[in-house]
Amino acid sequence: MRSDSGEQTAALFSEEYKMKPKPFIPEILNGNEQYVRDKTGGLVWHRCENRTLYADTDRSQVVYHSNYLHYFEFGRASLMREAAYPYREIEESGYVYPIIEISVKYYNPLYYDDLMWIHTRPSQLERVRLQFDYIITHAETNAIICKGFTRHCATKSSGNPTAVDEKTVHLWNTFPK
Repeated sequence: MRSDSGEQTAALFSEEYKMKPKPFIPEILNGNEQYVRDKTGGLVWHRCENRTLYADTDRSQVVYHSNYLHYFEFGRASLMREAAYPYREIEESGYVYPIIEISVKYYNPLYYDDLMWIHTRPSQLERVRLQFDYIITHAETNAIICKGFTRHCATKSSGNPTAVDEKTVHLWNTFPK
């Protein structure tokens, strides 16, 4: 026997957490395939390609949920490298950006050997914190796999919070609009 409260909870949950995301329609920006503009939202994203490995999948043959965080890191590192400021240089200059918050919403699964696009963009910049946003899409169907973000805190190598370094601020200011 089902209770009314269970049905109400399910209705509230499904209303709050829409399972179908807003469409993401990437269009290559100025002939550079590493940057796209989303036709629906107008935002510019850096993109890189990756393929799932067998080791990424779980017993149900889909990519295990925590592996999407590796894909986010791959996208973030690719963006920074493409911007001529690889994370290694950040650390060599005495800064570290540990993750302080993560969010992922899953919409469709990836399977072994699926080709994906990892879309990454710098989004929020504060005095000591910054955020990258991500959208992962299936490269062949363009289906949205997941959306998420990572928030980071600027610290010195000693672990003490500090202002975001000038080169990273420059990246935020010069990322294509």
